Amino acid sequence: MRNMKPVRVIAITSGKGAVGKSNLSVNIGITLSEMGRRVALLDADMGLANVDILLGMYPEYNLSHVLKGEKTLNEIMLVGPSGLRIIPASSGLQQMSDMSLSEQAAIIRGFSEIDQATDVLIVDTAAGISANVVNFARACQEIIVVVCDEPTSLTDAYAFIKLLNRDYGLSSFNIVANMVQSPQQGQGLFTKLTKVTDRYLDVALNYIGAVPFDEYLRKSVQKQTPVVKAFPQSKSALAIRNLSRVIDARPIKAQAGGYLEFFVERMIQFGMEG
Repeated sequence: MRNMKPVRVIAITSGKGAVGKSNLSVNIGITLSEMGRRVALLDADMGLANVDILLGMYPEYNLSHVLKGEKTLNEIMLVGPSGLRIIPASSGLQQMSDMSLSEQAAIIRGFSEIDQATDVLIVDTAAGISANVVNFARACQEIIVVVCDEPTSLTDAYAFIKLLNRDYGLSSFNIVANMVQSPQQGQGLFTKLTKVTDRYLDVALNYIGAVPFDEYLRKSVQKQTPVVKAFPQSKSALAIRNLSRVIDARPIKAQAGGYLEFFVERMIQFGMEG
């Protein structure tokens, strides 16, 4: 039976690497799970997948096995802390345009199956602005761009937003400031970004929060345990919980078609355009 509630499909992305994007994806996914949401996390970094590493998990199967018809999507999923389900990355999705009709059908069917037990799908993209990253972002309903206080972070975030706006007509982006020294610094990063986008682009940026620089976050990565679990009272864990509540409270954008299978159909369509 189809899930009658729409699924929230969120891309968490960045312009450059090393801004803590995957770590945020994992911790937000766990927090939303703790809030009672049924959450799946797709590791969409086909080159440097690291969601499983952050969780100390070692998948035997991934999406390539679904493409080959050897496994179903449910069979390859790992169950992480608080019931967060992880869909391991696969190079098999790198070239959507090369997929046969039967492979496309297998992926769509697989996502239709998990649709029945999913409220939120988080898509943790690779860093950069490759065609693969752009296609994943375009297929999602919501895009969260993670920035930090480095000139290259803001420059690359702007380049990503500009590409999606000018080439594909996307106009709504959510911004999260990560590893900040104070709330004021987070707000300042957002202001810097909007000064440029307001001048040159027709987009609406929405600041949804900041996560502070926190030594406990580094310790949690070393322990391969998410900070919201390892150090639940740390500054970063409390900020991530607040951020997750903001995300959860936002209205879900209406979309045509069948929820998660619509997301994958769009991925295949965009891949063929590329």
